[in-house]
Amino acid sequence: MQIALIGYGEVGRILGEDLRAVGHEATAFDLKLRSDAGKPMRAHAAAHRVTLAESHGDAVRSAELVVSAVTASQTVAAAEACARGLRAGSFFLDLNSASPGAKLTAAEHIARGGGRYVEGAVMTSVPPHRIKVPLLLGGPHAGALLPALDDLGFAAKVASDQLGIASATKMCRSVMIKGLEAMVIESFTAARRYGVEEAMIASLRETFPGFDWDKQATYYFQRAIAHGRRRAEEMRETAITVREAGLEPWSAAGTAERQAWMADLADAGLFGKRRGRPFTRRQDWRIEADRILDELKTAKED
Repeated sequence: MQIALIGYGEVGRILGEDLRAVGHEATAFDLKLRSDAGKPMRAHAAAHRVTLAESHGDAVRSAELVVSAVTASQTVAAAEACARGLRAGSFFLDLNSASPGAKLTAAEHIARGGGRYVEGAVMTSVPPHRIKVPLLLGGPHAGALLPALDDLGFAAKVASDQLGIASATKMCRSVMIKGLEAMVIESFTAARRYGVEEAMIASLRETFPGFDWDKQATYYFQRAIAHGRRRAEEMRETAITVREAGLEPWSAAGTAERQAWMADLADAGLFGKRRGRPFTRRQDWRIEADRILDELKTAKED
């Protein structure tokens, strides 16, 4: 099957690897390919025999299936750019963490280009599951696409033939999941500053028996450091979703700010990360919390 991957970040590369491993043709395009930031992408594509395109249009021209996995803020722009080059009747699977409103707008662009838009909501972290990550599909073409996704190895199911339902499910879940990350970073770092982290964690263990707070806190810190920028964009879309439901998105908006704040610290090299390269993963959240506290102390003294 001819497949185009729009966005060649973490998700795009994983899908590229898994699809090529079973013999499908994969072409990818990412805006970063036009700069030095695209060097790791080019190396990865060469290693896994994924063809790189020069533009959105070049990537999708011969594709039977287009998979969009860009940052949330680029959801509509990516769909609009791809619509100009789509072959008639091709499927456009939108995996981006965007609001129902953004998905509806993206669907309009794809329909005008002659494609069949299907929204996809990725319901948990991709890396552990890879192509088998649980995926909710939505829209009038979701049922038609499902058999092809099954053949490709996806773990998808149709949530609704109405656009917006799958993404609303994802966004509402994100208020909790990404919010918990932000709360843990804030709570645990403050507790570390006051020297009460052990007492606090002991209390949490009593309230939530069987939950390994040290392990989860380390994981949450690492995910925010590595993917805070992308998570912040997703949470801004989540805030839009909550606002469209009639609620003021205090939690979602605050989570977006905390995730962006962590991304800013990571980009500044606080966690041993150079821009565009992985940071050094550590086995204890306390190391990262201490770095944050030291940075805050230095900033205050300045």
